[in-house]
Amino acid sequence: MCRWAAYLGEAVFLEDILTAPCHSLIAQSHCAQEAKSPTNGDGFGLAWYGDRPEPGLYRDILPAWSDPNLKSLCRQIKSGLFLAHVRASTGGATSRMNCHPFISSSWSFMHNGQIGGFEKIRRALENSLSDAVFDQREGTTDSELFFLLMIDEGLATDPQGAAPRPTRRFIHAGCRRGLAAALKLTAAFSDGQALHAVRYATDAHAPTLYTSTFRKGGGRCIVSEPFDREGGDWQAIPPSSFVTITGDGMAIRPFAPATAKLALVV
Repeated sequence: MCRWAAYLGEAVFLEDILTAPCHSLIAQSHCAQEAKSPTNGDGFGLAWYGDRPEPGLYRDILPAWSDPNLKSLCRQIKSGLFLAHVRASTGGATSRMNCHPFISSSWSFMHNGQIGGFEKIRRALENSLSDAVFDQREGTTDSELFFLLMIDEGLATDPQGAAPRPTRRFIHAGCRRGLAAALKLTAAFSDGQALHAVRYATDAHAPTLYTSTFRKGGGRCIVSEPFDREGGDWQAIPPSSFVTITGDGMAIRPFAPATAKLALVV
């Protein structure tokens, strides 16, 4: 399972969250405490927003703990909205194109989780994409495909609705192949204005997700696991939740893709 962290608020140096804390995302890349595997060394990525509507993007296949360029960038870049990810592959080669975050226009997206039986349903789901969205496919991961399905399902105008619809498409495709629903999803995505996140699983073991205010920038973090267990007031996001963070605050709503009904469709 991967680890990730996102932030929205007043501009702060990326290092304040990603490299400096005692259990920072970089520390989690080789010593995660709430993942199946403590090591997340299959690449990393950053997406950050500044003066332009589209995010900056930096991804590489090196382990995050051993890349001096990443630490230098985090020390120099300030941003009021950014997403960062360290990867532990559950499918797909270790390549830049398979590293998160993924971007499209002003949108950025990253994911932690797994979609059971993905290789058996991948072709059908890729074929279901519109031509314009399919042309954006660069890698081979289930995560990127989920993002493209969100775009196909109206992400630009309906972020909250665009997340459950691809979830249903994945589960429905699995049912058609005789597969039991097996999907774990914690994802964060942004258009440069608001920060959204999902915590969901088809079983009782959704990947972890936490949020806390961040004193330096007066903003809010949402993370796979806390980066400062002693200094932060961390709140666990409940399973089956959709989170929206803006400059005005945070809202948590139910995330219910109606999987029980879909599991009956063959």
